[in-house]
Amino acid sequence: IMRLDKYLKQSRLIKRRVVAKEAAENSFVYVNDKIVKPSYKLSIGDIIKINFKKKSITVKVTSISQFDSMYDLIDEKEN
Repeated sequence: IMRLDKYLKQSRLIKRRVVAKEAAENSFVYVNDKIVKPSYKLSIGDIIKINFKKKSITVKVTSISQFDSMYDLIDEKEN
């Protein structure tokens, strides 16, 4: 179990934890199709969708260990 903002940083989906926290606070991050807070506790199998300005990415959490591949890319779309 890991906080959403920390996971986004460690998996390199978002490069800085502060930016990950702001993205979650501003409803750009969904977990299992729900808007969640940066403190949301992620589990293996959760689906994360991140809406960036020019694209959106959907990934499945496969690991919470920084030494493994932490996610599988499900979808990537240009906005």
